[in-house]
Amino acid sequence: MSTPSLPVLSLLETRVLGVLAEKQRTVPDSYPLTLNSLVSGCNQKTSRNPVLELTESQVQAAIDSLKGYSLVAETSGGRAFRYEHNVDRVLRIPSQSVILLTVLMLRGPQTAGELRIACDRMHNFADISSVEGFLDELAERPAGALVVKLARLPGARESRWAHLLSGAPAEEVAGPASEASHAGHDVSLGEVAALKANVARLEAEVASLKALLGRVCSELGISEGG
Repeated sequence: MSTPSLPVLSLLETRVLGVLAEKQRTVPDSYPLTLNSLVSGCNQKTSRNPVLELTESQVQAAIDSLKGYSLVAETSGGRAFRYEHNVDRVLRIPSQSVILLTVLMLRGPQTAGELRIACDRMHNFADISSVEGFLDELAERPAGALVVKLARLPGARESRWAHLLSGAPAEEVAGPASEASHAGHDVSLGEVAALKANVARLEAEVASLKALLGRVCSELGISEGG
């Protein structure tokens, strides 16, 4: 039986899938998740990039789409339907790889070191080399790469990794050669999602700096405009 080719997932679909995979390991007693719990997980303000405000109807639409790809299954138990993911079975990858994809779907591009820390609640990787080993396997997967190593940012010590479930990330089309190869093509959903994620990250950083400035000014007894 061959591995089915995957569709290009939207930001909403990767958020739903990531939340299901995350909560399976962090709150196993509540898993599979109800629609209400899934919406709350999608709209978390922490450990999410970008931060979203999705409605129940938006999350339900993403669930229905993912069910069509067999990536999500619905179970009926108690008073509400519950949902679980099938990422490991559909993609045929080990749990450690699912966890790495989960963090990349929920938080955007990360270095191997950042991934090791972010994955800690779900799996304790022995060292950064272990993380890199699983990332390399995902990047060289015979059925199709699931992650890509991005070009190192100016001044950065490590390269970041991004998932490919939403297509090639925007960072991959920043160079002159890539721009030429993409000339005349429509921007993919994956590129739009990555750009939105970058904007959201920058906005969050600005908000954090403003909050820090406000606290400092308050402690010093001066006005922010003074």
